[in-house]
Amino acid sequence: MANSSEPDHTNQPNLIDESIDITATSGKNFWIDRGFTWLVYVFAALTVTVLLWMSWVIFQEALPAIKKFGLGFLWSQQWDTGNLVFGALPYVYGTLVSSAIAMLFAVPVGIAVALVTSENFIPPSARTTIAFIVELIAAIPSVIIGLWGVFIFIPALVPLQTWLSNIFGWIPLFHTPGPAGFNMLTAGTILAIMILPTMAAISREVLLVVPRELRSGSMALGSTRWETIFRVILPAGFSGIVGAAMLALGRALGETMAVTMVIGNSAVISLSLLDPAYTIPSVLANEFAEAQGLHIGALTYLSLILFAVTLVVNIFALTIVQLVGGKRR
Repeated sequence: MANSSEPDHTNQPNLIDESIDITATSGKNFWIDRGFTWLVYVFAALTVTVLLWMSWVIFQEALPAIKKFGLGFLWSQQWDTGNLVFGALPYVYGTLVSSAIAMLFAVPVGIAVALVTSENFIPPSARTTIAFIVELIAAIPSVIIGLWGVFIFIPALVPLQTWLSNIFGWIPLFHTPGPAGFNMLTAGTILAIMILPTMAAISREVLLVVPRELRSGSMALGSTRWETIFRVILPAGFSGIVGAAMLALGRALGETMAVTMVIGNSAVISLSLLDPAYTIPSVLANEFAEAQGLHIGALTYLSLILFAVTLVVNIFALTIVQLVGGKRR
């Protein structure tokens, strides 16, 4: 029998009418909210405007080269400033391959650092120290890393590259006898070191905001720590990790000084990672100051290609995130 002293809520009217808009329509708070909303709109429009303006300026400067060479500029390999004949393929190849090598090294290492510094593998003081040291790499100027690569890293890497050439020289990737150290593999490794802080720091922040309840629930159901990491934590933070990878890739694609100092700057396409190469940012840094006329147009055409590559990469990453998110829902 129900307790008669308890109030009966079954027939109580709904005191909150959800159809009523309780947003302030007048007064100080209304104007503050409205002003902030318009401020956000203005900054968003300003960002898009600056991006479109930059694209238009680059396109206008590249227009003479676009009219002269057309799309054939993309797969031409000749770069002769004396005869004003230009082709982008060696530079596009060097940019994409060096960035791919960097991502191949930086993504797994960055995720590993993020896991170590966000999970309870080591004491909190050690986690903080490791995170600080890794993030400190981002504050080192590019030219300093380039000098370190020339005087320290390359001499240390040459014996390993020589061993790769001697043992695995039958593989096209290492088919370069007696590598000098200034090559694609060195540039990719230097790039990996430079983008590691971006990959590790953002991935760490993503993993830290994964709800603790997911970890506790997974382990309460009998999962081991590593099963929880690979089946729960990493999938939950997948979109953020992809975002971190795209930011790291963006820096790798546009990095200039350090790569210019260690890649060898040879506009030759070679399957061997132990051969010198060239990238779009490197040729821009080396030649833009002395360029004139059509040469400037060819260099800005390269800039436009780099811009397009970055845009395509980000669209591709966004598509992956949306597809994975749609499957989970």
